[in-house]
Amino acid sequence: MKAHTIRQQLLATTVIGGLVAFAAPAFAQQAPAPATGIEDVVVTGSRIPQANLVTTSPVTQVTAEDVDVAGVTRIEDLVNSLPQAFAAQNSTVSNGASGTATVSLRNLGSDRTLVLIDGRRMGYGSPADSAADLNQIPGQLVERVEVLTGGASAVYGSDAVAGVVNFIMQKDFEGISLDVQVSTYQHNNDYSGPGNLRDAINARAVGNPTQFKLPDDNVSDGVGKDVNLVMGVNSPDGRGNLTAYVGYRNNEPVLQGQRDYSACAIGSAGATDFTCGGSSTSTPGRFTDFATFDYSMNPTTGAFIPWSSNYQYNYGPLNYFQRPDERYTLGAFGHYQINDHAEAYTQLMFADYSTVAQIAPSGDFFNTSTINCGNPLLSAQQSAAIGCSAGDIAADNSVDMYIGRRNVEGGGRQDDLNLNSFRAVIGVRGEINSAWSYDVAGQFSKVRLSRIYRNEFSATRLGRALDVVDVAGTPTCRSVVNGTDPACVPYNIFSIGGVTEAALGYVQIPLLDSGTVTQQVVTASMTGDLGVYGFQSPMAANSVKVAFGAEYRRDSANRTPDITFQTGDGAGQGGPTTPLSGSVSVKELFMEADVPLVQDQPGVYDLGLDFAYRYSDYDTGIQTDTYKVGLGYSPVESLKLRGSYSRAVRAPNVIELFSAQGFNLFDMDFDPCGNAGSPTATLAQCQATGVTLAQYGSASLDSPAGQYNYLGGGNPNLEPEEADTFTLGFVARPDFIPNFDISIDYFDIEITNLISSIGAQNSVNACYDQNLAAACARINRNANGQLWVGTGYVTDIGANVGGLSTAGVDVNANYRIDLADMGIGTGDAGRLAFNFTGTYLDSLVVDPGAEGGLPYDCKGEYGNECGTPNPEWRHRFRVSWDAPMNISVAGTWRYFSSVELYGVPSSSTRIDRVFDAESYFDLAATWQVLDNARLRVGVNNIFDNDPPLTASAGTTGNGNTYPQTYDALGRYFFLGLTANF
Repeated sequence: MKAHTIRQQLLATTVIGGLVAFAAPAFAQQAPAPATGIEDVVVTGSRIPQANLVTTSPVTQVTAEDVDVAGVTRIEDLVNSLPQAFAAQNSTVSNGASGTATVSLRNLGSDRTLVLIDGRRMGYGSPADSAADLNQIPGQLVERVEVLTGGASAVYGSDAVAGVVNFIMQKDFEGISLDVQVSTYQHNNDYSGPGNLRDAINARAVGNPTQFKLPDDNVSDGVGKDVNLVMGVNSPDGRGNLTAYVGYRNNEPVLQGQRDYSACAIGSAGATDFTCGGSSTSTPGRFTDFATFDYSMNPTTGAFIPWSSNYQYNYGPLNYFQRPDERYTLGAFGHYQINDHAEAYTQLMFADYSTVAQIAPSGDFFNTSTINCGNPLLSAQQSAAIGCSAGDIAADNSVDMYIGRRNVEGGGRQDDLNLNSFRAVIGVRGEINSAWSYDVAGQFSKVRLSRIYRNEFSATRLGRALDVVDVAGTPTCRSVVNGTDPACVPYNIFSIGGVTEAALGYVQIPLLDSGTVTQQVVTASMTGDLGVYGFQSPMAANSVKVAFGAEYRRDSANRTPDITFQTGDGAGQGGPTTPLSGSVSVKELFMEADVPLVQDQPGVYDLGLDFAYRYSDYDTGIQTDTYKVGLGYSPVESLKLRGSYSRAVRAPNVIELFSAQGFNLFDMDFDPCGNAGSPTATLAQCQATGVTLAQYGSASLDSPAGQYNYLGGGNPNLEPEEADTFTLGFVARPDFIPNFDISIDYFDIEITNLISSIGAQNSVNACYDQNLAAACARINRNANGQLWVGTGYVTDIGANVGGLSTAGVDVNANYRIDLADMGIGTGDAGRLAFNFTGTYLDSLVVDPGAEGGLPYDCKGEYGNECGTPNPEWRHRFRVSWDAPMNISVAGTWRYFSSVELYGVPSSSTRIDRVFDAESYFDLAATWQVLDNARLRVGVNNIFDNDPPLTASAGTTGNGNTYPQTYDALGRYFFLGLTANF
């Protein structure tokens, strides 16, 4: 479609003049009084005021009360309780954590969910994550959160493909409010779910009691502390207000070893049992394919004996299930009415967030491939076992020997992340006359990343520390002898206690990474009531209302890892962390119109159209058009039928365009050419991708941890992705059921030209299942035929691929009633309130494109290509009782329907093929102890449900499950007090 043609058509619809302006934010309101009509509540999704229950785009709302009832200190936990929202980055991610907390509406990706504060976009969360970081939002100042799902690019710009999450903040507070909360997790370690995992751990403990052991039967951990102070004052003349806040939050870590269901890394899932697996990078180590140590044969040096899976390293217990974090927040919201036509306003927000992601110790992950036969660290038995002849020893020849040896002496790898964020908005708004109002503002946000990766090995130093010669009876690094590296210290892993502090001090290094990301926005907008000029349907009581304007936005990012990160010298990194530098700017014009057609007529209580359009011009040469058309029809006041169609566009962001290419890891259960002797691909297929006859079917092709290498990175030639969003539904507030409302809406979102990548496992599947030559060409095996070690990898660079689509139905219902009206109790027995929010998922289809294979549906699936679970049905049902004596009690039922492991046939007997449906029950109470003091207490996951377990969680999940979806840590207790002065 031609941009100018679309612009002419849509601009002509509303006859809007050409003043350059920008999108006015949704004005924050105090918590609304109980609605008496559909039109009483203000909505997210339009710059033109209207009632949220009757907009043509569905909006779901959570309030400050939900924060209290759920006891959340992390705002992402509040948002992700909604069925429309899925967690992405959060506090339960350890392997691959960015330090941010993000949300993904409809599970379409956090990059496609635009996060707003009072209607204005938040900037990038980090130089490593373009999605907004919810850690920046002070939870106690959140008045309400409005979630609009579906394309909203015409109203808010790029990134709103899946929808927007709008945080409305308190801004007219007066007085002082102190809020304090403490929380903890409690769990009974009595896992009795499928798989008898406790038996598997006990069986492995017989031979290795230090690595395999069950935790205490009853544990309490993960203590959280949250303190917030809010201060507000009105100006003496009553024309302004300044509300300031300061907050502190601290959460203690939870280790996977403290839960019985994550105390070992699940290796496989049989028909009735799980097994405890682990990594070949073990202790005392794995040497090539054949050997480990048996210290009983020689208590000093040990002897090589045949390797078996019994010697795998249990990497699970030291991983964090919940990362420790510490956050400081500080900010202020202010406004002042200068005169009848101008109100100045500002928002200032600062957050300092620190967290540590810990995973199992580093080591020699088969980074070294040879060893010299004259090495004095080797015993005679060891030298002979690896094929060193007397002549080889005398000549100090090298032989092949891969080493997998875990750095148990150095402790777990710790990714210490600090994000320092600042956001400022300053503007002026007001009424020009009875018809027109304006809003002009500037906005700046900046996030600085400071990262230290601790307890990592240098692959270069590791190679030098293992290349050892005898100098007058003293084992000495060859690099010391030849002067290459005089600081080298031998790393003796061939005898008991051989690893010294000096050796660790040499091979173990910190890795450093830093960067900044900024966003600058200049906005201006006008809204007008054209009824003053006669623009009004003769059959409507309300006139045509419009908004139009312009925006300039510039995003820039830079990231500078140190040379160790950049070269991939970190032995346990899986590949390099590469630099980033670039910027993108865009100039935009937009318009919006609300057109009542018929009102208060027989059979038509209200009929109207709304339109939105945005034109964007990027400095990368991209030009886009986005638009929306909505129709609302109320035959009577109590019923509203609504539908909308929108075209949303997301242009590639700075990270997607300019990230350098480097290696990373993807999850795959097994290599199709290996699979422990039962390959699923044919010999001919595997030979075509570099596997020899001798390697075909070998277990050495399978990664013990289920992680394989891929080459990914940015692509400056990316084009925008487009999404068509269709919604159709109704809102009803029937007269015959007072205080009841319900909305049911069908949604359909289809994204084409998706900015993503084909997917490494999609490429593997397309090659071996569908014989696609282009997919096979992306598979690059090392000399041993492997994809998980050395130079083996799958190419998966960012690209515009096929697409992504989803469809389903949202249901929202509310009802409240006085108990006295039900004949319960005498006098005032209180009021009951019911809230139900549910989503049925009809489809979630991924199309990898022509080179990636056939489309596949992740509805009701989890794992492998589908990642986190995608239940067909999710709901949250809450019953609240406002009781006498200033007490309120709320019970919540959270439900997730069953899901199946993607790619595993229904005939399979794997015990993790199906996750059964999960229900969680929460209970909370608040008590207004004094006029100025309110106490709250609660417990979530009352019955301490164990999470569903799988051998296929990989790096997408954590601790053998998906803690982003399921309650994985047990019961959550919280106690809080709010005091107002």
